[in-house]
Amino acid sequence: MQADFVIVGAGSAGCAMAYRLSEAGASVIVIEHGGTDAGPFIQMPAALSYPMNMKRYDWGYTSEPEPHLNNRRLACPRGKVIGGSSSINGMVYVRGHAMDFDHWSEQGADGWAYADVLPYYRRMENWHDNGHGGDPAWRGTGGPLHVSRGPRQNPLYHAFVEAGHQAGYQTTEDYNGEKQEGFGPMEQTVWMGRRWSAANAYLRPALRSGRCTVVNGLALRVVIEDGRATGVEILQGQKTSVIRAHREVVLAASSINSPKLLMLSGIGPATHLAEHGIEVIADRPGVGQNLQDHLELYLQMASSQPITLYRHWNLLSKAAIGAQWLLFKRGFGASNQFESTGFIRSRAGVPYPDVQFHFLPLAVRYDGKVAAEGHGFQAHVGPMRSPSRGAVTLASADPVAAPRIFFNYMSEDEDWVDFRQCTRLTREIFAQDAFKPFVKHEIQPGDALQSDEELDGFIAEHAESAYHPCGTCRMGRTDDASAVVDPEARVIGVDRLRVADSSIFPRITNGNLNAPSIMVGEKVSDHLLGREPLPRANDTPWIHPNWQTAQR
Repeated sequence: MQADFVIVGAGSAGCAMAYRLSEAGASVIVIEHGGTDAGPFIQMPAALSYPMNMKRYDWGYTSEPEPHLNNRRLACPRGKVIGGSSSINGMVYVRGHAMDFDHWSEQGADGWAYADVLPYYRRMENWHDNGHGGDPAWRGTGGPLHVSRGPRQNPLYHAFVEAGHQAGYQTTEDYNGEKQEGFGPMEQTVWMGRRWSAANAYLRPALRSGRCTVVNGLALRVVIEDGRATGVEILQGQKTSVIRAHREVVLAASSINSPKLLMLSGIGPATHLAEHGIEVIADRPGVGQNLQDHLELYLQMASSQPITLYRHWNLLSKAAIGAQWLLFKRGFGASNQFESTGFIRSRAGVPYPDVQFHFLPLAVRYDGKVAAEGHGFQAHVGPMRSPSRGAVTLASADPVAAPRIFFNYMSEDEDWVDFRQCTRLTREIFAQDAFKPFVKHEIQPGDALQSDEELDGFIAEHAESAYHPCGTCRMGRTDDASAVVDPEARVIGVDRLRVADSSIFPRITNGNLNAPSIMVGEKVSDHLLGREPLPRANDTPWIHPNWQTAQR
């Protein structure tokens, strides 16, 4: 088994690279440990809570006990399936803010400023605004990745946006366009009623080209000979073999598995590798470090009207929704139900949004458990740029063993200040006139919890991951000892080896990470092919003119 390029991971970035490389005439082998993404649990958008809770599709990772969250172990779902996490995620599409990428560039990721990445977002998108507004000049319409908007038929979606406006915040027709800041419609990677994962957008066209092959197996290590990557050793059943790369090996196995594979291959902190008896090929202290994520709270309100999705939360209604989706790809099954959102700044002096909302017309957890109250709705809210940092480390030199994942959530005082602010701002929004016809009372945290100490106790017990781990193979300049890859995603210290997934983010981006992960695959594919990057954009994004003195 051999090809020009060997990619580990058929996820968001891996699928994008497989498509672009095979499109250019190169041969590609994609190694994926998971199986097929066929079936309604993955393809039906409204069924999103199922695949991320199924061992068949998820690696089943959990964090180490988090000391600042009452020693809870938080779930860290990662897709173990064709399409990777794009096949089990919430299908929310967020590019990130322009200043996120300018910060990347400032931190040593030369060539990754907003002007550099915007052309790749346009190349990958096939944007459908469904007549709801937005400026097409900022978007792409000919790419493989369909991006659409839900119908927003429930009046609660509009109440959320109007309440944000009444509270004094901006509105935006397209947070992925010129202006992220504000309340407006949320976008989803759904097309013709189906989840439009990276597998549907990129991998299947690549396979049809005849130049791309998917090999099912567990990647054990990168084979490195004389300082250069020559292949990947894999396990299939009880048999090991090596898949050879004529040109390069690319790890796109997630921010958890990519650093794990590097360390198993002798690339990482020398002391840590020695502890596990692994020969050091390249001492890179940054491998596995800089782990970041978004935490969020679910602020839930009981509804005074029976208009929420709770009326469908019974076996008969679920069966009817499933049948309608199976037959026609329409109805409630054809949306992820996250159809309104908001990006705001938590206080004056913050230059761009640092708080994100997902609004849902149902009071429910990601594991599918609904609030005992019955009819309700909720906002998922959390800070976007936590200063806390964790690490992914080896638990064992056994490639089958799960790594240790320690996020170190809420380890900085700023985290607690920001989460209290998020809670109070969300309560303020739900208190606006737009919600007066719908709010019965607050389910959680509950009106009794008001002081800083009371809110801190609720946060410690109820904050959950938004499932956005990143940063563990940080991109930077070659003279930066903490960097793992250079600005072309080449692993520093080893030839013909790259990492291309969310692990290379220097800092987490604003919002959900699927879109920037795919963008990384798009851009790195040009680096792999030796092409000049796409011409830089000259678009100027909207920044609040009075951000230094005004919050809203």
